[in-house]
Amino acid sequence: MPLTFASPTITPTIRSFTFSSRRTNNIVMSAIQPNSASLCPILTKFQNDCATPTPYLRKVADAIVDEMQAGLAVEGEGELDMILTYVDALPSGNEEGLFYALDLGGTNFRVRSVQLGGKEERVIATESEQISIPKELMIGTSEELFGFIATKLASFVAKEKPGRFQLEQGRKREIGFTFSFPVKQTSIDSGTLMKWTKGFHVSGMEGKNVVACLNEAMEVHGLNMRVSALVNDGVGTLAGARYWDEDVMVGVILGTGTNACYVEQKHKIPKLQSKSSSGTTVINTEWGGYSKILPRTVFDQEMDEKSLNPGEHLYEKMISGMYLGEIVRRVLLQMCKTSDLFGQFAPAKLSKPFVLRTEHLCKMQEDNTDDLQNVGSVLYEFLEVETNLNARRRVVEVCDTVVKRGGRLAGAGIVAVLEKIEKDTKRMSSGKRTVVAMDGALYEKYPQYRSYMQDALVELLGHKFASDVVIKHTKDVSGIGAAVLAATNSIY
Repeated sequence: MPLTFASPTITPTIRSFTFSSRRTNNIVMSAIQPNSASLCPILTKFQNDCATPTPYLRKVADAIVDEMQAGLAVEGEGELDMILTYVDALPSGNEEGLFYALDLGGTNFRVRSVQLGGKEERVIATESEQISIPKELMIGTSEELFGFIATKLASFVAKEKPGRFQLEQGRKREIGFTFSFPVKQTSIDSGTLMKWTKGFHVSGMEGKNVVACLNEAMEVHGLNMRVSALVNDGVGTLAGARYWDEDVMVGVILGTGTNACYVEQKHKIPKLQSKSSSGTTVINTEWGGYSKILPRTVFDQEMDEKSLNPGEHLYEKMISGMYLGEIVRRVLLQMCKTSDLFGQFAPAKLSKPFVLRTEHLCKMQEDNTDDLQNVGSVLYEFLEVETNLNARRRVVEVCDTVVKRGGRLAGAGIVAVLEKIEKDTKRMSSGKRTVVAMDGALYEKYPQYRSYMQDALVELLGHKFASDVVIKHTKDVSGIGAAVLAATNSIY
């Protein structure tokens, strides 16, 4: 249900879900006949291969915990990177002053200003602006890219309304920098780029400190601002939610991509070695890289082989929004080749990779009309094919199979993180509330996926422990989280 906060200016979209009060969320698919798969051997085999019964999910969760521990023990030892974020101080709610956030992770970047008012007022005011990055800068030089960003930052600051945003006299502006590319972080305010992704190929950057590049560009353009915290979107989500709720221990992104971070005890991280071992720190799991125990099918294997990173991020390719529609497409194409799913011929568009997107699956699964009219509309619009009721039923079964597997595997991953925390803190055993901050369009907009994920959590945790876990939807708080981390790690 919606939560409200003592803030007259901003009310972040935060909805929470507690397992103790959960009602069964049956997905309405009135026109689907459960035994229709028996008429199609490919669908029957696919459903069997995708099955995730509770004992299987238990093995997945245990294996993820093992990989987490391996990654914490030795750098590069496990499948999960378990990256040190150097976020050793999480928001307390006492933070005050004007801080900024910059989110660079795709063809646009977002800049945000946040006036913090401490525990009494929290977020007094916030403004944000999204700016498109010209394509030529995505393959240009670091000076060009960061120079462009610094120019737009300076313009954003110049438009501030003095009555709403006030910088304390004598202070330099401080910013939290969300940089969603692979980075080897070396401190809270420094990290070197490992490689560009998402269509970027800026020359002269690999191995360089991305924070230094931005700081230098801001100085060249006369902007009196410095980066105080380098974070990713998962850490920003955790920190932003933690600002309002001290029981937040985990941040999860379930959108186009996926990741998770959590609060770890430093003395449980052997690879810290000579560094301080007291207190806590946030670990970025990079859990998309997990691959040990997964219900992979021939369709998953074929998709992986054609991907930009074959053999990598196999867990992400099963649970994140980017890939669900493509798996469905591949299954439907094979069904067309071996049966009369859509008539004598397969629709030409069905051979086009990624023609079906996750939002299309969601729209079809939510269709509760007797003749599945909405399913037919989606198939006609995007595949240009006329369908009968039997074909629509089978299409929805394929969608449900893929989404059920994805949601339940995501639930197993969350349970793994919770059980790693429990092993070291005994939070759930002592009845202490534990909050998972969740963001991402897949979680937000796909109720069936959400329901399957929640089912898996209850099955694996049991009702006693599950009753103390809260899944809190924290939409778009990562920007505020980055700004709050800039405040928490301020030089003043």
